[in-house]
Amino acid sequence: MAGPDRLRSCFVILSTVYAVTRRLLSSPALLLQRSVSKEAELLVLRHQNAVLRRQVPRVRYEPADRLWFAALSHLIPRRHWRRIFPITPATLLA
Repeated sequence: MAGPDRLRSCFVILSTVYAVTRRLLSSPALLLQRSVSKEAELLVLRHQNAVLRRQVPRVRYEPADRLWFAALSHLIPRRHWRRIFPITPATLLA
């Protein structure tokens, strides 16, 4: 009787090790997929923004909009502002 019980416990251990290993290996892939998904989402939003800029001759930003852009500007390096923000750096700083 010791043989089948031992075989069953080995199977349980191997099965558990397999499940843990599979989870550990899938975690970086999941994180990478999230990162790629976020980048793709940002690209879509930037393209939508570019299309809207072509359709509207002049956008008027309210003070709340400028405040939002100013708050977000602290998270982005200044050299990238022109590419990211729909307003000029002078407007952003004003």
